[in-house]
Amino acid sequence: MNIVDPNLRADDGARVSLGALLGVGLGPGDPELMTLKAARLVSEAKIVAYFSKRGKPSHARAIAARFIAKDCEEIALAYPLTTEIPFDHPDYVAALASFYEESAERLALHLLLGRDVALLCEGDPMLYGSFMHLQTRLSPRFRVEVCAGVSGMSGCFASARQPMTWGDDVLTVIPATLPREGLVQRLVATDAAVVMKLGGNLGKLRLALEDAKLIDRAIYVERGTMAEEKIMRLAEKRDDDAPYFALVLVPGAGRRP
Repeated sequence: MNIVDPNLRADDGARVSLGALLGVGLGPGDPELMTLKAARLVSEAKIVAYFSKRGKPSHARAIAARFIAKDCEEIALAYPLTTEIPFDHPDYVAALASFYEESAERLALHLLLGRDVALLCEGDPMLYGSFMHLQTRLSPRFRVEVCAGVSGMSGCFASARQPMTWGDDVLTVIPATLPREGLVQRLVATDAAVVMKLGGNLGKLRLALEDAKLIDRAIYVERGTMAEEKIMRLAEKRDDDAPYFALVLVPGAGRRP
């Protein structure tokens, strides 16, 4: 077996055959919202990798399950933690950095042997996706390709049957992890907003929307496009519990004929 220098760049022109990392966007949750290209890449893959919460089945794998070949090798990448401690805590940063490093090297073992790896990604790989953390670690050494996916927010727009931007409206995507004052600042400065990463931040976001006088326009969408989908006006939601697959839409009301 030929030994390949792990520090070799894929564009060095060396006469070696390295595998490619394929970031495959699967869409917001409904398997029928996978693109034709995503379905083809998954069905052709000899190795598929996917993220999951430790001790839980992978949501990405569930979306793509019908297309995964029976003889395909699967690599489960289980997060060491998700929302157990604040994202800006040093322990969280260290744990996730170590996890991404280890995950990248697990995939690199296959890429070095010339095997392509399809990494399954919920939504679009380049929008708040874990794929990006592996891409930045592996792209200096290997070829990386990306298959765009329908974003989670797009799926929620459609499920809510909610037009988001009219005419010259500016749309802002805001993480709910920002402090309350930061949320208010961005909400009042835009025409329309999508607020993601609700987790334990829904109560804080509710107060920020009230401060910005936007609570009556806010729409809560939970598990958009999925079987357990819930859609309601945020003002009508009686608690501040929100799963990972939830977001808040603040539609624009701009220029129209």
